[in-house]
Formats: sequence, C-alpha cells, structure tokens
Amino acid sequence: MTTAHAIIDLDVTGDRINRHIYGHFAEHLGRCIYDGFWVGEDSEIPNVRGIRLDIVEALKALDIPNLRWPGGCFADTYHWRDGIGPRELRPRIANTNWGDVVENNHFGTHEFMDLCDLLGADAYVNGNIGSGTVQEMADWVEYLTRGDDSPMARLRRENGRDEPWKVPFWGLGNEAWGCGGNMSAAHYAEEARRYATFAHNHGENRLTRIAAGANEDDLDWTRVLMKSLMECHGCTLYGNLPYQAISFHYYTHSGSGINTEDAAPFSGAQYYDTMAHAADVERIVRGHVAVMDSYDPDNRVSLVCDEWGTWWNVEEGTNPGFLFQQNTVRDALVAGIHFDVFHRYARRISMANIAQTVNVLQAMVLTDGDRLVLTPTYHVFEMNKRHQDALQLHTSVRDTPTLRVRGGDLPLVSMSASTRDDTALISLSHLAIDADCAVSIDLRGRDAKITRARVLTGDDASACNDAEAPDRVAPRGLDATLRDGILTITMPPHSFATVELALEPESDRGDVTR
Repeated sequence: MTTAHAIIDLDVTGDRINRHIYGHFAEHLGRCIYDGFWVGEDSEIPNVRGIRLDIVEALKALDIPNLRWPGGCFADTYHWRDGIGPRELRPRIANTNWGDVVENNHFGTHEFMDLCDLLGADAYVNGNIGSGTVQEMADWVEYLTRGDDSPMARLRRENGRDEPWKVPFWGLGNEAWGCGGNMSAAHYAEEARRYATFAHNHGENRLTRIAAGANEDDLDWTRVLMKSLMECHGCTLYGNLPYQAISFHYYTHSGSGINTEDAAPFSGAQYYDTMAHAADVERIVRGHVAVMDSYDPDNRVSLVCDEWGTWWNVEEGTNPGFLFQQNTVRDALVAGIHFDVFHRYARRISMANIAQTVNVLQAMVLTDGDRLVLTPTYHVFEMNKRHQDALQLHTSVRDTPTLRVRGGDLPLVSMSASTRDDTALISLSHLAIDADCAVSIDLRGRDAKITRARVLTGDDASACNDAEAPDRVAPRGLDATLRDGILTITMPPHSFATVELALEPESDRGDVTR
C-alpha cells in the first residue's frame, strides 16, 4: 500500500466551474444518431417522437448541460435545409466522413431541438464553414431563433414550430485545419470573423460564437485567432467581438497515436502511457490559456474543449468508420483526470464536450438492440455532477507516489474539489494499477461531516460493462472517516472516488477574516 497526503481549504473559494464543462457531443457518425438517439416513431423500442426514451432518461440523470450537433467533421458537409420538412421528402445524403454510408436525413434540426428539450439541455449547433456559405449559416440562425414574420421564421412555422428556440452556442465550423477545409490559421481567422458577423442575435437569443480552434498543442493557431480578433477594427469601433470563444480538441491514446491500440486488453505499460497522455492535457490547457491571457487579460474570450476523450481501435467485426469501442475503467480514469484539469482552469474554460454520447468513441451509453449499457465513464459524470456551477476549492496534493512515464513523473493521485450550498464534493483518481493507496486529506477552514463516499473500479483496469453484465463496473460505497479535520480513505487500485461533505453553515460561522 502507498500513501498520499492532501490539503483542502474549505473556506477558500475560486472560480465558478461552468456546468457546460460537463457537455456532450452527438455527431452523425456510426450509431450515435441512427440506432442511437434516433430509432424512429415506428420502432418497438420505447421512444418519444422517434427519440429513444431510455437514453434520454439516462442522460437526464447526469444533469446534461448541453449537446453539440451535427458534428464534428460531418458539420462541414451538412446543409441544414436537407433536414427539415416532411421526413419522407428529405433528400438522402452520403456521409463521406464516417463509413461512406447513405443516410435519410430523418434526424434534422427539429428532431435535434426536440431532443434538447427532452434532455433539458442547451443546444450547441455547429455551422458549416467548410462547404457552406455565409448566407446559409445566417439563414439557419434566423430559422432557429427569430420570432417575428421573417422569411426563415415563416419557413419554420410551415414546418410545424411556431415559437423560436433558444440556441445559446454556435460553432463556426470544425477542425478548419483538417476536415473542415485544410485552411491556414490566417485564412480561417478571416473566415471566422466574416461568418460570425452574419450569425446574428435575433430577439432575446444571444449566441456564444465558438471559433474552431487548435489541434492539441498548436499554440500558433490560437495566437493567430486571438491576434486577428483583437486587431479587428470594426469590432473595436462597435465594441463587439465576432466570436466569444475558441475551441481546441484533445484525444487520449497510448502508443504512437489514435487507432493504434485496442480498448482492451492492454498491458500495464499501455495503461500508464494512457494515464500520462491524459494528464498532459494540463500542459496543453496551460499553453492555450497563456496565449489567450497575453491578448485578453480580462477573459472576454473563453476556451472550449469541444472534443475530448479516448480513441482506440474499433471493436472487431464493426464498421471501421463507425468508431465503436468498448469503455473500461481506464477510460473512466481518463475522464476523472480531465475534469480535475478543467476545474483548475475554470477561469478560462467555459465548456467541454466528450466525444461522443452514444455508441461512438468514449461514449456515455452503448446500445445493443433494446438493451442499454451505462459505461464506466457515464458513472464518473454522475458522481461528479455536483461540481456543475460550484465554486472551486483550493486543493494541494502532497507526498503522492509518482511513476516515471513518457520522460516525466506521473502523479498517481489526482484530485479536485468544489463547494456550493454549504456542501462540498471531493473527486479523486487513483492511477496505480496494482496497489491500494491510503489518502489522508487535511480539511481546513470549516467544520464538515461525511454524507456519502463512493468508489468506481473493477477487478482490473480493463473491466467494462456489457449487455450480459451491465453493472460489472458501477459505483459502490467507500469507507471514509473524518476525525479532527482529517479525512481518511483507502482507495483500491485503478479507482475513481467521490466524497460528499456537509459543511458548517456560513451563517453559523460569524465574522471570518480570510
């Protein structure tokens, strides 16, 4: 058994953790939309207007804050008018990015907004810059959000929706450095400003326009976008920025790259290489934040990681273009590490979207006919959901064991904490694959008592859930003690844990000098 020590100052709060950090992503890819969210109204699988009901209920239990759609690479080949009107009259289209299959466009704008309403989630619509036009994007915004008698509002009403929808988030293309057009940063910066200018705020709807940002640690891409934004003469004249956020994408793998190794089984060396790659997201976030701070010290522009997660070989016997992979304890720990980093940088990070929600990459849920499987990653989101819109707590992990991986020292315990409404939530990831860890946390500043402690792990790090054993990896109770302000827990190997605390009410504390 190893040991680790940490300190949490329960009376020292930081930035608010935006709930949208817990966002999701649904692309027209593989079985995410069709045979995932969408089964059709005639399906024997219980559904609401064609949308699969058990998936909706599972995601609602996560307090899902937003959903990104229709892509991804698919977004820059998608023309929204193909997906409105009577379904039987919608044109078929070729999905050349993912599997080269033909789809019938039965899931379009109205179906997506219906899904968001059922989920209670905000819509993040990704517009088409790669193969679309400025007018096409402007019309789509108007169709969705304008409430008077404009041409697009009339067209929406003809298609059965009277009132406009609220659409808070708008993506200006996707991966413009690659599948979104193979553009240079300078060219894309000009395009993003131009398209954003015509993505109008209609009525009371206010768009957060998100520019397609860097691949991983391409800081030059972020630098060019920030410089272009801050040197926009018209923006300065009118006091408006064309876009309010810049994204980046980061996928975790082991070895030389994506699609090089299997989701399971894997060796201990592959496991630790994955953990180190996941932890490296902090270096990448820190770099982008530093660039943005140099141009925008007042945090007017936020950072969005709208694609993140693990990327493994597809499961044997499945379409290589559908990106269906199993989801193990290892994937759950990747999620735990990412959330700790996103919490620490809440000052600048306003949103993150795991890729993807159903049946694709690091999915929340997997479907097998009429059966639904919750993945280990799903349980991390559920255990962590009280971090949404909570205030960071100052944490310090000390004396944690480390392992030399990828030329650096990988801490084997990761932690973050937050508070709201006289409660606190502590999240811990223990990465050692074959040893327990006794964790001792010094809780300072406020009296507390434990209300719940849970742990997520499996017999080994490759344990997963499937239709035959849907609860093989699920949260269970964890023994925890709190005496004289010292919280003590013993974490099993390869495990994720949360401890929920009730705090001494602020009203009972009197004047406290901080």
